[in-house]
This record gives sequence, structure tokens and C-alpha cells, in this order.
Amino acid sequence: MNRLLKAFTLIFMAVLSLSAAAQLVNPIRWTSKINQVSDTKAELVFHASVDKGWHLYGMTLPDGGPRPTHFEFTKLQGCKLDGAVTPSAAPIKKVDMVFHLELSWWESDVTFKQKLIITDPDAWQVAGYISFQGCDDSSCMAPTKEAFDFAGHAAVPADEKPAEVAAPSVVKSSSATAVDEAAWWAPVKLPKAGDTDPTASGDLSGSSMWYIFFWGFMGGLLALMTPCVWPMIPLTVSFFLKKTSSRSRSIRDAAIYGGSIIVIYLLLGLAITLIFGASKLNELSTNAVFNLLFFALLVVFAISFFGAFEITLPSKWSNSMDGAVERTSGMLSIFFMAFTLALVSFSCTGPIIGTLLVEAATMNDITGPAVGMGAFALALAIPFTLFAIFPSWLKSMPRSGGWLNSVKVVLGFLELALSLKFLSVADLAYGWGILDREVFISLWVVIFLMLGMYLLGKLRFSHDSELDYVSLPRFFLALASLSFAVYLVPGLWGAPLKGVSAFVPPLYTQDLNLYAGGQFREFSDYDEGMRFAAQNNRPVLIDFSGHGCVNCRKMEGAVFDTQEVSGIIRENFVLIKLMVDERRDLPQPVTVEENGRKLTLETVGEKWSYLQRSKFGANTQPFYVILDNQGQPLNHAYSYDENVAKFVDWLQTGVDNYLKK
Repeated sequence: MNRLLKAFTLIFMAVLSLSAAAQLVNPIRWTSKINQVSDTKAELVFHASVDKGWHLYGMTLPDGGPRPTHFEFTKLQGCKLDGAVTPSAAPIKKVDMVFHLELSWWESDVTFKQKLIITDPDAWQVAGYISFQGCDDSSCMAPTKEAFDFAGHAAVPADEKPAEVAAPSVVKSSSATAVDEAAWWAPVKLPKAGDTDPTASGDLSGSSMWYIFFWGFMGGLLALMTPCVWPMIPLTVSFFLKKTSSRSRSIRDAAIYGGSIIVIYLLLGLAITLIFGASKLNELSTNAVFNLLFFALLVVFAISFFGAFEITLPSKWSNSMDGAVERTSGMLSIFFMAFTLALVSFSCTGPIIGTLLVEAATMNDITGPAVGMGAFALALAIPFTLFAIFPSWLKSMPRSGGWLNSVKVVLGFLELALSLKFLSVADLAYGWGILDREVFISLWVVIFLMLGMYLLGKLRFSHDSELDYVSLPRFFLALASLSFAVYLVPGLWGAPLKGVSAFVPPLYTQDLNLYAGGQFREFSDYDEGMRFAAQNNRPVLIDFSGHGCVNCRKMEGAVFDTQEVSGIIRENFVLIKLMVDERRDLPQPVTVEENGRKLTLETVGEKWSYLQRSKFGANTQPFYVILDNQGQPLNHAYSYDENVAKFVDWLQTGVDNYLKK
């Protein structure tokens, strides 16, 4: 989730979500009514009010994603359904940034209608519920149900019906303790965080732009040292120096040439986002099919760089540009020369530019690709201008030769490693399980070992010249590559690999994890975990999470997997992780009362979602709370923030407050 060692890892991490506040959100509200058409026909009308920035998911969704909007009719007495539920507008289709799947949803209010045929006009009734889920760009509601009940000509609102409520069932332990287990479910008021609330994320958009600029510039320097671009420097500069007798005119023309390179790539970055839109590029960057195509493209480029074949744009394109140079004069001629360079160097710069655009697009800002492309072009343009100003430098330039081919092969290895990241995105989206964490790391270890061997001359391709000795730059590059491979090896057994955790597959895909030992206990049942904590006199850390919660996975990789945090949890807490979207059925449905309405909990996820709403007044994930053995909070809630120091302070405060009781 790369690009020159760690490069574009930082770009991926630049897209930070706004943290969810510790409060109950209600962005999707339902109203319902019935229209009696005749004695034998009626129409149910359900209206969903969707807050701005939120969306209600469609009625048909792929597996592994959020809950679709579904109308379940549990009682049809004296009537029957006439057709299916129909929405007032078709949902839009997009790639969801949270679930990384192509989903459908409504971004504004929508009305649903269901026709009824009344078979007994004197005594008919229809009842059921609407199950749905909503998300915004940073958080999701837990799957929720909205009950409805109609009879005769008018609705019977749920809040006017007699309450038939049963509290959530709590399984009693055979070895009863002095702890009041009923208190575990009682609502509590969470302390406020104060001014330095660790749930508040900072705005990193400015620093993200600098990351894009820096790595775009580095990509341009790398492209400069490829066989497609490097030989063009002396040829182009010599052309300008010979074209006029005035050196100042040659320098001016060369400066215009460098400026034209910047303008061409800058316009390319802007044009792509203006044509497709920043959000569309953002969707493409997370689309599973697009990632598969980009994986295949990078593999093809890598094979080409290894010498199997040469990829070039159609010759008539460059010939057309050459003809334009001949037919024009002045600044326009120089501009066409710069455009010719862009076309001729495509086989070397294409993979770098493509990757840069994909990663810059994840910023969901129209300026991202433009900034990256501008920085890339700046790195290309500077040498042409400087060598034109100081032509004597041309004599000290390294001549074209085998070293340029070595640069190309190194690029091939890096592209091969990079391609696996895109394959991993598709693998996680579809749930294939073919590129689990240890498989991914194994491939990277082999790739960077082979890169180190190549740089030391132990591995050669057909078009490589024989290496008489290893130069110092090659030696240090080989040292870096081999060291990086060794660094990755512990990850095969579950080491966090913090330096690359943003783009290797998550730890939950790891089959063998030797680093998860010790006394670290994680429970998936609230009552069981609370009971264990009371018996062992430990505070409880509750992690409200979800299978489809990306920010939850980020917190696990960047915070929970660190030695400092995992050590504190292991030594002091009982961790209870509750998945609010778990679809396993409860052994027995539980009926509860919420906001004056009767609600039936049928799945494990619905039970934990209800717990989060009813006890803590929150319904977004990730959401962390620390409780004592009576179910009382020991600190304010904590949401999405990858600052390890803040999280450690938050945990330590909870431990200190527990010891004071």
C-alpha cells in the first residue's frame, strides 16, 4: 500500500482519514409511510435522508464489503408483495476507499417503494426491518436495522408500540466472582480528552505535497540516468551550441528547452486529472482490476529492462515531432524538440511516470499529479540547462556504455518488486489468499538478493558487458540491496517490519507468527474477556473493529504491532477485539430496546455494534476504550491516530487509573 525503496510508501500513507469522534453519529435517517391505492392495492414508501459526505450502500454488493441495503419482510398477514423494492434513483458505482471494492451507493436522499396486494382488506398487516450501512471517506457506521410495522391504512410507529424488551443476555460463569456482570453492559459517560485529544489527526496535506514533490524529483533523477535519456544530454546541448554563433543565445534556447520539458510534463499531469477527475484517479488507484493491469504492465516493463525486448512508441509519432521541428522555428521549434525527448524516452520513463501518477492520485487532490510531474520534469530539465551554460562540463560527463544498461536492469528489479504491491491490493480485495504476507516477503527477499548479486557481477544478462571489477557505487548499492533483503527475513516469521509495513500485506495474512507469543491474550467475546480480566485483576482494552475497516488495519500495523505498545498490552491488559460487521449468527436472537424501539440482534456483529452504541454512545471504528472490572471507563476514548507516543500515554493513563482504584 516502494517506488525507490521506501519512497512511495510515504505517499500511500499521506492520505490520512479524519478521526472519528467519540459520539454517536446518525447520518442516515429513515421515515416510512403507506399509501392506500385501493381496497386491494397499497404502496409502502421508505425515505432515507443521507447527510452530506455520507453514502448509503446499494442493494447488491460483492462479498467481503459492507452490508447492502436490504428490506426484510418478517410478517405478511392478509397481503402479499407485488414485485420487488424499487429505489427512486439508480445508485452510482464507484471504488470505495474503505473496502477497496467496486460498490454502489447513494450519496443523497433516496426513496424506496414496495407495492402490496391486499388479500384481506379488513385485517392486514406488514412488518419487517431495513438493514443498511453507511460510510463517509474516513469511517463507517456499524451495520444497522430500522424496523417498520404497518396495518390497515396507517403506519404504527415503532416508538408508539408497547415495549417488549429483553436485556442483552450475559452468560454467567460457573465460577462466579464478586463482579456485577450486568454492569458490564450499563451505559457509561466517557471522560473528555481535553485540548490535547489524541483522537484528533493533524492536517498533513501540506507535507504530503512535499513528499510528492521530493519523490517526483528523485524519479526524474533516476530517469535521467537511463539509456534513453542520458545520451540525449550531450547531443541536445551540442545542437544548441552549434545552432547559433552567440553563446548567450544558445544558453537562452537551452533554458527554454528545459522549461518546455517542465511545461510538457506539468500539462500532462494536469490534463489527466482534469479529464478523469482527481476522484476518478483515486478510485482507479484502489480498483482491483486496475491494480492487476498495472501489475502486468510493470512485469512487462521489467522483462523489457532485463533485455528480452525493447518497448518503444510508434516511430511515426517521433517522426512527426521531428518533422514539426524542421517546419517551425524559434520557441515553437524548441518546444517540439522537448516533446520529441518525451516520446523517445518513453520506454525508460513510462514506468516511473505511471507509478508516480498512480500514487499521486491517492491524494484525491487535482494538484497531486501536477506537483509530482512538475518535480519529475524539473529533475530532467536541470542538466540540459546547466550543461548549456557550462559546456565544458560535457567533457567530464561519464560516457554512455555498460553502466547505463546496468541502471536499466536495476530499474527492472525495482519494477518487479513494485509490481507485487499492486498484485497484493487485488489479492486482498478479492480474498484469493495467493499473496499472503510470508509469500510477498519471500519474493522480495529473493528479488533484492538477486539485485545485490547482479550489482556484484555474480548475475549477468545476455546484453550485459563483462564486469572486470566492482566500482564503489556498485558496491554500496549492492550492500544496500543485500542488507535490505536480510532486514526482510525476520518478517517471514511475523516480525512487524515497521519500515515497510505500509505496503506489505497485513499481519493477519501471516500463517506463522513467532512474534505473537507470550501472555498476550485476545478475546473476541466481550463477556468472556471481561470475566477473564476480573479473575486475573487486569484492566480491559476494548478494540471495536471491523473486517472491512482499513483504518483499523493501519492502527494494527503502525501502532499495535510496535514493540512498545504490544509490550504494554501484553503485560497490563486483557484485549477484547469486537468485530461489528461479523456475520455469524448468534446462538439465539436477542431482543433489546434502543431509543424507545424494539430491536432484534441476530448476528454477532449486531450484538457488538449495539454494545458500542448503547454503552459508549459511538458507532464508528476504529474505537478504543479502557475499562475496569466493573465496566467503568478509565480514560477517554481513542480513535484513529497512528501516533505511537500518544497511544502509549493513553494506555499508561488507563493503567495508572486502574491501580488507583
